[in-house]
Amino acid sequence: MAQNKRMGFVVLAMALGLFMSSLDNTIVSASISQVIKDIGGFDKMSWIFTAYMLAATSTMLVFGKMSDLFGRKLFYLIGISLFLIGSALCGTAQNIDQLIFYRVIQGVGSGAIFPISFTIIYSVSTDPKQAAKMSGIFAGIFGISSVLGPQIGTWISESSLLGWRWCFYVNIPFGLLSIITLAIALKESKSDLKPKVDYLGTLLLVSSTVLLLLGLEWGGKDYAWDSVQIIGLFSGAAVSIVLFLFVERKAQEPILPLTIFKNKMVLGTSIVVFCQGAIMFSAITYLPILSVAVIGNENSNSVLTPMMFPIMVGAIIAGFLCTKIRFRTIMAFAMGVGVIEAYLLGTITHETGNWMVTGVMIVLGLLVLGPLMSVSQNAVAQSVDSKYIGIASSVVGFWRSIGGVMGAAITATIVNNDLKDKMKEFAATSQLPADKVEQMAKPEILMQKDIQLPPQVVGFLREALEKALHHGFYLALTACAIGFIVALFVGGDRYVMGNRGQKAEVKKEVPAS
Repeated sequence: MAQNKRMGFVVLAMALGLFMSSLDNTIVSASISQVIKDIGGFDKMSWIFTAYMLAATSTMLVFGKMSDLFGRKLFYLIGISLFLIGSALCGTAQNIDQLIFYRVIQGVGSGAIFPISFTIIYSVSTDPKQAAKMSGIFAGIFGISSVLGPQIGTWISESSLLGWRWCFYVNIPFGLLSIITLAIALKESKSDLKPKVDYLGTLLLVSSTVLLLLGLEWGGKDYAWDSVQIIGLFSGAAVSIVLFLFVERKAQEPILPLTIFKNKMVLGTSIVVFCQGAIMFSAITYLPILSVAVIGNENSNSVLTPMMFPIMVGAIIAGFLCTKIRFRTIMAFAMGVGVIEAYLLGTITHETGNWMVTGVMIVLGLLVLGPLMSVSQNAVAQSVDSKYIGIASSVVGFWRSIGGVMGAAITATIVNNDLKDKMKEFAATSQLPADKVEQMAKPEILMQKDIQLPPQVVGFLREALEKALHHGFYLALTACAIGFIVALFVGGDRYVMGNRGQKAEVKKEVPAS
């Protein structure tokens, strides 16, 4: 089979795997009500998502490094196999605890799929324009899945013939096709080297990530930020991070080579995608509330859909442009537009026209989030030695996830505290009991069809929520401003094959001939 045709099959295998894993969370979120109706466990519902996120984020860097040491193809196949096993088990879950455990297996597999997919494309492609465009298309797949996921999930879970379990089973044909295609199309050379695995560094990396993410996830929701539980989690994370840095300096083959951060493109891009994650996750979390509770739309499709599809378009265009324009220029432009977008988000009220909201969402996806999805991968891959390309690709996804969780947590704290303060003021002026008013200070109340509250309370709550969300979006504005400044100093590189980052080859993947 001709090499170009084999390359096409490799790209198809990667695209199928990415589409499957990125589609999973949005499908599951749409089916969650049916899941709870069937197997119960409302009090543990959030863990269906939290467990998956913890597993995926904490293993991402590990899989990236293992693929550098032992081969991209091997660990991609391991990752997607784990994801499929987890999916099949999720479909058989008889109670919420089983489902949460199986979601952990799914998440571990997902931690391999995203970074290694990009790594394989960089490894097999000899054309920089092709690799850059492919990375843009892959990044755009997340936009497509975000649009299709809720519709597919709702249809499957409410279907009398299928049911919510098929929201997990639907992954299996995509995954099997990806495995078979890659196994046939990609040939991986063997190395005589016997690398040492940094077991202690791996343990410390996973533990520090899990402790940090749990602290951010629970803080301000399940426990107060100054509670013993949250302080304990953050303290444990801090100790683990310090020990991790010490171990990595001494390790013969560190799980995360700290030397890659000496390159200002890698360090700068890591900060930029951290800021991007904060913007993206806070937007995805609170734009639906803004749409339904403040503007009064029936659902959030009118704001999320106009943002998600342009993400795909923006990622593809930026993937092509980064072969002609410096990474710094594209990053700075995206973050500069992001500052304007964050400001505009903070001005949307219940009187804002839908055309204006739609326009803001389109620009956010097309010019801010989309370009950063693909350019960040290309910039980091171009800037490291090829033996580190797996871990470097993982770094991008890792910092984006950490930034997203942190951004969503801080935004939630700002919004919730601001809303409670305003409701306390309302209680003082309306002579209603303070504890009763505080119970009303929940955004989800305004998202219900039949609101069982007095009209004056509903009106004040809507206005208070509107202002609280405006204050919450200040975090996105700050993140964009930081990202813009950092982007100016990442260096003047552009995507060109054969630079210093592509000299050494420890393992080489080529389309089988």
